[in-house]
Amino acid sequence: MSLRINAVVPDFEAQTSQGPIQFHEWIGDSWAILFSHPKDFTPVCTTEFGAVATLSAEWKKRGTKVIGVSVDGVEDHKRWADDIAKYSGSDVDFPIIADEGLKVSKLFDMLPEDAYLPDGRTPADSATVRSVFIIGPDKQLKLSMTYPMTVGRNFAEILRALDALQTTVKHGIATPADWTIGQDVIIPPSVSDDDAKQKFGEFEAVLPYLRKTSLK
Repeated sequence: MSLRINAVVPDFEAQTSQGPIQFHEWIGDSWAILFSHPKDFTPVCTTEFGAVATLSAEWKKRGTKVIGVSVDGVEDHKRWADDIAKYSGSDVDFPIIADEGLKVSKLFDMLPEDAYLPDGRTPADSATVRSVFIIGPDKQLKLSMTYPMTVGRNFAEILRALDALQTTVKHGIATPADWTIGQDVIIPPSVSDDDAKQKFGEFEAVLPYLRKTSLK
């Protein structure tokens, strides 16, 4: 299937490093981030898992659950977690899905339906399993991004994007390029000037279609 923004993400059962889950039930009323990796015990992925582990308090502050997925088994995940903790200095306190059968990778359109893992496989056989999906409490996909194996993901940007998504949902606004919390936001064109004044107070009309305001 092809996943698009605002589509309900697939529900599935899976074994993880923390036991079995039903995905939608696991999300519950939280925001969630699913991030994928082509293989355990690989260098770039180890640094990325370490970054996610180090940000544990930040995810909790935002009411967000994180879950990894890699096309290896539970026992490999548990052993790999020791390396991740050694590298990052932070325990891996989130589950990692064991996607040996590629079910999740195919459901989230990271691999084609006819994909399989050959004997003696390398990370190149599942290289496209390198995506991040931010999912809302409504189980809808809010944002996705995919990286090549050679480029480590910027989890500070993923955190920034999560802040922007949660702010837009809460206040009914949009955010400009490079926005961070505390900066001015954009009033959607669908909101009239009168309604904008009533809802936000003063605003700056930079262009007829670009109005900025602060959130107080």
